Amino acid sequence: MRTRAMVSVGVSACVALVACACGPENSKENADAKPSQPAASTQAREPSAAPSASAGTEKASPTPTAPLPAPRTKERAIQRYEQYLHALGHQDIDTVCEVAGPGAKKAQDMGFGPCTSTYAIVFQMISSEQKKALQTATVDPLLVSVRTPEKIEMPLEAVRSSASFSESDLGSYTLEYLENDYYITDGK
Repeated sequence: MRTRAMVSVGVSACVALVACACGPENSKENADAKPSQPAASTQAREPSAAPSASAGTEKASPTPTAPLPAPRTKERAIQRYEQYLHALGHQDIDTVCEVAGPGAKKAQDMGFGPCTSTYAIVFQMISSEQKKALQTATVDPLLVSVRTPEKIEMPLEAVRSSASFSESDLGSYTLEYLENDYYITDGK
């Protein structure tokens, strides 16, 4: 009998904790469901002052919403390049132009159109088989060249996919650490 009472007290304590954590609407529902436990509803009301602690974290929320700098590592550069390759395969123009933005801006300055119109043409030049392969393509880290922590070369040979690509299809790229992340700045 004592075990059952201990379990009941433990369950009541868990319900009270969950009610406090879930907010006032759930606390009210739990209090309505268990009217014989006024202590639990009192406990649920007392920690309602705790949201002021949450409010304190809300004041600090502008910091987490601001993008944190990405690590200056070979692994992060590979991750960004794979993000670009997958976006290319999915024809995700926003992601492609975000990662390749600096390189696309250089091309635009040389007389090519803006990134969105240039890559719309690139999407048409990639076969369906190649697009599908790019969606899951990976990069072999052993073939990636780190010139400096800010400048990393992604040779075509490093791309691992189920389709083959030539330099004229995909090419090799340089990623540079700019504005807290890696971006494609040059292609060959």
